[in-house]
Amino acid sequence: MRRPTITLAACLCLLACLAAQALAAPLDPRVRPADFVDIGEVLPGVVLDIRYFTPHNFVGRPINGYLAPKCLLTRRAAQALKGVQAQLLPMGLALKIYDCYRPQRAVDHFAAWARDLGDKLAKTEFYPTVDKADLFPKGYIALKSGHSRGSTVDLTIVPLPVPAQPDWDPARQVECFRPAAMRFKDNGLDMGGGFDCFGEVSHTANPAVPPQQRANRLLLRSLMDHAGFKNLDEEWWHYTLRDEPHPDAYFDFPVQ
Repeated sequence: MRRPTITLAACLCLLACLAAQALAAPLDPRVRPADFVDIGEVLPGVVLDIRYFTPHNFVGRPINGYLAPKCLLTRRAAQALKGVQAQLLPMGLALKIYDCYRPQRAVDHFAAWARDLGDKLAKTEFYPTVDKADLFPKGYIALKSGHSRGSTVDLTIVPLPVPAQPDWDPARQVECFRPAAMRFKDNGLDMGGGFDCFGEVSHTANPAVPPQQRANRLLLRSLMDHAGFKNLDEEWWHYTLRDEPHPDAYFDFPVQ
């Protein structure tokens, strides 16, 4: 019996099909993809204030999934931030990052917290004008987050040298919409409202924000837009890479 002959063209076609199948295979959300990097590898010495690793956030406690105060991002997003930093440094300024990749388990933690209407540990600072029962209906809390795709970042601008920043004292909270001289002494430029402040004061183009603070927001937005990021209109600190490599994924490996 004559055996069939496998041609070189057939072999190449088979290899191409196998490669295509491998590329199409869904990523395991529990495993860190090869293109995720620690921002410190791309931007050595970058200023980090990873709020969800600490109790200084709207929940008032460290958040599930943050095992280290690190910023993990896709390499494409990290390289884009490197370009922003390069433009800031000659001005005596630098980037400061609050959050990067966010595990799905952290998003789940937010959702569970939002359903517990009696837990208002950090209300005074972070959502002083919003009833906790309205956090879901008004979109402040959601079941999915673009942060879990690895190309979204929460950040601000700090002067150089970087000023000292005090530890957060939950017993001395001040509303996040107050003037900078009154609210938590964040060491970033004054953006007219604190990070993660739930309310219209955080809307990037809010005309009620004083001119200097609006100018600071515009500087950040202009540099980030030029680097390929899109701002979330409701949050002056929130940016997502337009050409993100994992637009449909929601990862759940821990930050460590």
